[in-house]
Amino acid sequence: MLILLDIDGVIVPARSWKQPEILNDGFPSFSSVATHALNRIVSATNASVLLTTSHKSTYSLVKWRNIFKSRGVVLKTLHRLPDCDFKTNRKDEVLNWYSVHSNTDFIIIDDDKSLNDLPMFLREKLILTSGSVGLTDELADKAIGLMSEV
Repeated sequence: MLILLDIDGVIVPARSWKQPEILNDGFPSFSSVATHALNRIVSATNASVLLTTSHKSTYSLVKWRNIFKSRGVVLKTLHRLPDCDFKTNRKDEVLNWYSVHSNTDFIIIDDDKSLNDLPMFLREKLILTSGSVGLTDELADKAIGLMSEV
């Protein structure tokens, strides 16, 4: 099982009125609520994570693993989507990934509203967060339920 995971608006809530706390590694701290929810999903489903975030190429995978670990997120494995040009939106990135990985069991956790335009069979795998709130326990329950249906 795989989680296509965004960061901003999912585990780092996007709050225009408040700057996120930047930790020593130069990346924002994760929401404690979102960290707990993500750990619940990963623990319950034994899922791996595929980063879809626009930050995915900012750091090496080793650095990403350290970022997650230092924030208390325990991951089995971590991957990232390949780089894309800046004109490609998240919906197209997911569609491009799916065209190669259609046999993979996955869910998408993201706040990007363009994903509402995915075909229905993919949209049914979407956990859409509120960007200013991020991932919650309620959404974690929904994700775990979706992943157990597979």
